[in-house]
Amino acid sequence: MRVLLIEDNQALAASIFEFLEANGHVLDAAPDGVTGLYLARNHPFDVVVLDWGLPRMPGIDVLRELRSELGPEPPVLMLTARTDIEDKLAGFQAGANDYLAKPFQMPELEARLLALANRGKSMGPASLLRVADISLDPSTHAVTRAGQPIRLYRACRKLLEVLMRASPAVVPRVELEHALWGDAVPDADLLRSHMYELRRAVDGPFPVKLIHTVAREGYRLAAEND
Repeated sequence: MRVLLIEDNQALAASIFEFLEANGHVLDAAPDGVTGLYLARNHPFDVVVLDWGLPRMPGIDVLRELRSELGPEPPVLMLTARTDIEDKLAGFQAGANDYLAKPFQMPELEARLLALANRGKSMGPASLLRVADISLDPSTHAVTRAGQPIRLYRACRKLLEVLMRASPAVVPRVELEHALWGDAVPDADLLRSHMYELRRAVDGPFPVKLIHTVAREGYRLAAEND
């Protein structure tokens, strides 16, 4: 399990690191909200441990940004000394998947993280997806086109996976939005921005375009003759 720990309390962060690494997990850490958000945007994690009270950017704001940009993945467990029901509800409404009040026992933290990281995983290995000359491995997140590796951030990779699984059919905008944000679709048209970035990465360097806009419906991924 790969864990991103966003926690400014150095002693607590060291304890979490020591316990989880001793149990075979891989951790990256950030001491503030801005650094944590950067790491979450640019690296794949199975789960994020997010402190509420962070310098530079509060944990609740980090969480809102993550959900706005990356959708429902990765799952987030919030750490906080706040125990009021209003604070817990605010965390869940912002997109938290679980909530652990300080102080806590390390085995409980690990158990909760494993439950979050393993939710929804299939029992067998994921099958490689292929459309035309592009491929995506859902288990490793590796994307290639014509043998060339393509780097995608998480939201774009999720959109690509949905489009590839449906190919050559049209995927309605509402379905793509739900894949990214669930029922908490942002007011701004962020889907258009993500599709622009996906097109730039997948189609930009290649003469044959695979991503097509279907007016007033959605998007499809296919070779022109499909």
